Amino acid sequence: MNTPRHHITLLAVAGTALALSLTACQSDTPAKSDSAATASATGKPAGGEHTGASGTNGSTAPERSTASKSSTDRTDSAGSTGEQASTTSRVCAAGDVNVTAATQGGAPYTHLVLTARNTSGRSCRLAGAPHIQFLESHKQDVPVVAKSKPGTPVVLTAGAPAYALVKLSDGGVDEDNEPVSAFSVMLEGDSEVIAVRAPGSGGIAVDPAKALTGYWTPELRNGADDF
Repeated sequence: MNTPRHHITLLAVAGTALALSLTACQSDTPAKSDSAATASATGKPAGGEHTGASGTNGSTAPERSTASKSSTDRTDSAGSTGEQASTTSRVCAAGDVNVTAATQGGAPYTHLVLTARNTSGRSCRLAGAPHIQFLESHKQDVPVVAKSKPGTPVVLTAGAPAYALVKLSDGGVDEDNEPVSAFSVMLEGDSEVIAVRAPGSGGIAVDPAKALTGYWTPELRNGADDF
């Protein structure tokens, strides 16, 4: 009677050992899977050491810094170009000069000399020729004599003058002259009208068909300003 009970006891012990063995195997498998998942998510091995991915990220930042520097260099270059352009002499405006007229030679007065004196206190460039209109009935500017154009633009320092010779008529008694007591002058590059008083108490006689003007020059020159 004792023998069967002894066999039952041995089977029970064996079954318990087998169950414990299976439980141990199952507990080892999730542990390994958890380690692999952690390494995949963090880019690190289970032991905590960094992989090569961190080195790749480190090389990206200097490349962005270099691109930013190149953009700054282009901005600085444009700024320096603007500064160079601003150093050129500005064009004289009506408010920068005082324009007066005087007759040249003796009667009959066939020519005027216009003087534009820089009263602004700083240098400016007097470009082109004066735009002159003598009469309200003739709205066209007085024609310009090409041979009087100077080789370089006239730059007026503070207080310096420039001159322009102006022909009024041929001085003949049969000309179609009209009396002028004041006339208008405009500077090249400026839209403001300068009113200039004609010299003499009786004004000047102008033949619109014969009137001419020369360019602004630092001084009147023989030959180029004879017309």
